[in-house]
Amino acid sequence: MKSVVLNWGPTLLFSVVLPWVTYGMLTDGGTEPVTALFLIALWPLAEVGIFYGLHRRVDEFGVMILGVLVLGAVSALFFHSEKMVFVKDSAVTGLLGLAFLVTLLLERPVMFYFGRKFATDGSAEGVARWNGFWDAYPGFRSSQRKLTVVWGVAFLVVAGVRIALTYVLDTRTMVGVSGILPFVVLAGLLTYTIRTGKKGRARMAGAGVGAGAGAEGVAAPAVDTAG
Repeated sequence: MKSVVLNWGPTLLFSVVLPWVTYGMLTDGGTEPVTALFLIALWPLAEVGIFYGLHRRVDEFGVMILGVLVLGAVSALFFHSEKMVFVKDSAVTGLLGLAFLVTLLLERPVMFYFGRKFATDGSAEGVARWNGFWDAYPGFRSSQRKLTVVWGVAFLVVAGVRIALTYVLDTRTMVGVSGILPFVVLAGLLTYTIRTGKKGRARMAGAGVGAGAGAEGVAAPAVDTAG
């Protein structure tokens, strides 16, 4: 449990808690919302820098949060009406989904790095073990690409649905929908990802592969040893 807290604590602090608190303090103090959005992006930037200084590698999750905040700030420069605020949020979600799909063109897709963040304790040994799965098992590589496609397409669909609903529902209703829909979709994606991981672990066990779970009982990666 301690290793999980040490791994995720700084990320949650710099990417969620401090930006949220800082944004409220800045806007309450009279700072323009767009300016506040740019300023709170300094927190995940600081976290990425600290992480690199300690581990000599980039924290991909922190970079993603930084990108989302910057995209939100930039898009806020162009959208000002009530409906455009919802369109802006949807556009950021859609760009995030597109970014997921673009990483399929890279050597390793983004879900590989997210999986490494969730399924290891962040230690050099845990990271090396996770990287080893990629090198050793073709099925693991295909499963990470599949998960990346599922998450990317899901974000694009959510963005499209939210934009369509913006022009159908009244503002009050849209506020509720906009607040609930992302959590419902995220819960579904996490459930799907966890189930995929459990199936992969079962296949590994059936094949006699000695790939244990990550530290502190975190589920093993999604590996399809059948290739």
